[in-house]
Amino acid sequence: MAQTLLKNCRLVNEGVEKEADVLLSPPFIECIDSNISHPEAQVHDLQGNYLLPGLIDDQVHFREPGLTHKGTIASGSKAALAGGITTFMEQPNTNPQTVTLEALEDKYARAKETSYTNYSFFLGGTNDNLEVIKSVDPNQCAGIKLFLGSSTGNMLVDNEEVIERIFSNTPLVIAVHCEDERTIRHNLALAKEKYGDDIPMEMHPIIRSEEACYLSSSRAVELARKTGARLHVFHLSTGREVPLFDAGPLENKQITAEVCIHHLWFSDEDYASKGSLIKWNPAVKQASDRMSLRQAVMEDRIDIIATDHAPHTWEEKQNPYTSAPSGGPLVQHALPALWEMKNDIPIAKWVEKMAHNPAIRFEIDRRGYIREGYYGDLVEVDPTTSWTVEKENVLYQCGWSPFEGTTFGSKVKRTWLNGVCAYDQGEFIAPGTGMRVTYNR
Repeated sequence: MAQTLLKNCRLVNEGVEKEADVLLSPPFIECIDSNISHPEAQVHDLQGNYLLPGLIDDQVHFREPGLTHKGTIASGSKAALAGGITTFMEQPNTNPQTVTLEALEDKYARAKETSYTNYSFFLGGTNDNLEVIKSVDPNQCAGIKLFLGSSTGNMLVDNEEVIERIFSNTPLVIAVHCEDERTIRHNLALAKEKYGDDIPMEMHPIIRSEEACYLSSSRAVELARKTGARLHVFHLSTGREVPLFDAGPLENKQITAEVCIHHLWFSDEDYASKGSLIKWNPAVKQASDRMSLRQAVMEDRIDIIATDHAPHTWEEKQNPYTSAPSGGPLVQHALPALWEMKNDIPIAKWVEKMAHNPAIRFEIDRRGYIREGYYGDLVEVDPTTSWTVEKENVLYQCGWSPFEGTTFGSKVKRTWLNGVCAYDQGEFIAPGTGMRVTYNR
């Protein structure tokens, strides 16, 4: 493929912001220097726009197979590409659930044909598939996902002996959803007794409470310390959980933590206007929790930022509390939302949390950085173009966004995937250009 020369870039990479040119020789970055010339390369003049490493989202639910009325690998990855996310790791609670090696490889086959971005998948754990977990090739999946709170079908892992055996028997990162099921059921029973099925959405963070999160995450951390497991706790939602995790560079940690865009942006004050559109598990909680989570990102107690992109149809979201599903679409809007938080979380810091650190934690081969010899996954951001999220510019198959009505002050202009411009100001190349993620394990 033809080489591409990116001129006058404002690079943000490895904690440094600098002016540079970048020469791409697909699928790799060939050269980074202050003034590159090349007689045959196609030239893009970024005119001082930012150039970031393509973001890596380690937690998405693209709903394929089995739930494709909500979204697909194609629709989710397409929206991700427009949002500057060049690599995704998808979760196992599809239909069938990704709890066998056959189901895992079926997803890879689907993504090879339709994904707009690079892709990998988690293998799900259950109360009865330990032998499958033990047999998986460490390079075959992103990691092992355990739901230690309510989930689809039989994916709730609530047998303490099984959890300990899983923790003791895999070299892979174990990513966990931590909410205590007993506490949630108790709180839900009290709410039903008071309200019936017409539970106000504002009760969600009370039902799926701080206590439910802390009980589960603290037990998981304790067990990881006991067994030596490589634990990654998904989507922290409370300030109370933050001290469970050590500050410092991710490279030195066996136990890491993550926060999602919605827990950094929304608070319980938003339920009045957003209702079920911000119903997630774990729940969006208080403004004080939001601030604690932002501070934890800066203190390096939280290591990764993700989306937990989980689309549901508009009609499903209009159901009463007890039947309205939890989750929302986010991949298209994660980067501009983070840009708005730059006073609390500087750009270089969230680039670290959403590009560098996922690559480190999951041992991804040559992605997550702007480095010579690395894959050319890059995103150009125009920091001066404002735009408002409206249904007409939402790319999700489900057709809505919790950010509708929000005006962002920055916009993804182009995204390069494996050295090729894959998204250019609203235009996409054909699917099938994404690559299966490889690992250094």
